[in-house]
Amino acid sequence: MKIICASFDLKDHLSLVSRAVPSRPEPAVLGNVLIQASETSQKVSLTAFDGSLGIKTSFNAEVDTGGSITLPARLLNDIVTRLPEIEITLEVPESELEETNFVTTISSTSGQFQLTGIDATEFPELPTIDPESQKIELPIAVLNQGLKGCLFAASTELSKQILTGVHLKTQDVGKGGGDILEFAATDSHRLAVVATNLNDVASESTIELPQLAVTIPAKALRELERIVSNAAESDMVKVSFDEQVMMFEYSDRLLTSTKISGDYPAYGQLIPQKFSREIILDRKRLISSLELVAVFAQKNNLVKFSLHNDNSQLVVSADAQDIGNAEQSLPAEIMGDDIEIAFNIKYLMDGLKALPTTEIKMQLNEGHQPVIFSPLGGLTMTYLVMPVQLRN
Repeated sequence: MKIICASFDLKDHLSLVSRAVPSRPEPAVLGNVLIQASETSQKVSLTAFDGSLGIKTSFNAEVDTGGSITLPARLLNDIVTRLPEIEITLEVPESELEETNFVTTISSTSGQFQLTGIDATEFPELPTIDPESQKIELPIAVLNQGLKGCLFAASTELSKQILTGVHLKTQDVGKGGGDILEFAATDSHRLAVVATNLNDVASESTIELPQLAVTIPAKALRELERIVSNAAESDMVKVSFDEQVMMFEYSDRLLTSTKISGDYPAYGQLIPQKFSREIILDRKRLISSLELVAVFAQKNNLVKFSLHNDNSQLVVSADAQDIGNAEQSLPAEIMGDDIEIAFNIKYLMDGLKALPTTEIKMQLNEGHQPVIFSPLGGLTMTYLVMPVQLRN
C-alpha cells in the first residue's frame, strides 16, 4: 500500500475518528485506526471502533497502490499533529505484508517515521443495517437544535445506563405520521426536552417520520455533533436504524452506534401542567448575575432566588459560610406570590446557556416542586430543574 496526501487532510480526518478509539482496547486491534486505500476511487478511508461507537471518514489522496493496514491511533495522531502542513507518503511495502511485520513508513521531505501495525483483517467490521430497514433524512438544523438543547443533561453515571443516552421519539401530529421529533435527556436532577418540527425547517419537501422511540448514547451524539459541525443548516443527515443499531451518514462521514436497551423514563409525567407563579426574565442578565455570585457558591454549589412581586425584582444570592456572600438584583415580570427557592448553580447555568432566546419564562409552584425554564418564542424547549431544599 502506498498513498500520498496532505498532512492536514490526514490530521483532520484522524481527529474525527480517533474519538471512537477506546482507552483500554480489547482486543488490542481496537486501539488502532483502520486505514484503507483505493486505487479506483483515489480515496483513503479511516475507521475507528470501540465495540459500540464506530466512526468512518474518507478523503481524496493520491493512491499509488491500494491496500489496508491498522496503525496505533494515539501514536499516529501524535505524529501527524506535530507535522507541518506538507505532503507526506504513507507506505507499507509488500515484503512487510508477506512477512506479517506490518511496518509502515510515514515520510516527508524532512524525515520519516516507522510504525508497527496489525493486520487489517483482524479489525472488526462496523455494524451494518439491513437495506430494507427504516430510513429518514434529518435537516442539520433540526439535529443541532435537538442536541444543543439536551445533550448536557444526560447522566454520566454508568450505573444508570439508560440515562446516559438521549431519547428520541416522534409525535404523531397529523395523518400518516409524526413530523415532530422530540429529544430528551435527564440525569434525574434535571430534564431537558426539545420538540423540533421538521417541516418548519425543511421547506423544500415534507418530511414524514416513522414511529420512533430510541435511546442513543450521549457519547455517540456528541461525536455526531462534531462530525456535522461545519455543515450548512440546510444540509441533510441520513439516518437508518434497526432494533439494535443507529447509523448516521453525512457526506463522506459515517457514524454507527448501538442503542441503549431498556425503557426510558416517562419524563412527560414529571412536567407540571399548572403553575401558581410565572416570571419573565432577560436570559443574559440572569446568566451575568449568576456568574457574579458564583464565586461564593463554589463550596456548596447553591444559589438562592428571592422573588419580590411588589418591586418586580429577582434577587440572586450566594452565601459561603465564614467567607462572605454576594447578591445581585435584576428586573423581572413576576406573576404570583413572593418566594425563596434555591438551585444547584451548575444545573441552572447549563440549562440557561442552552436556551436560545433573549427572554425566558420561569414557571413554578412551591419551593420543593419542579421549576420549568423555557424560551419565549421560537424553539419549543422545556428545561426542568429540581430545587434544593433551603434550611431555615
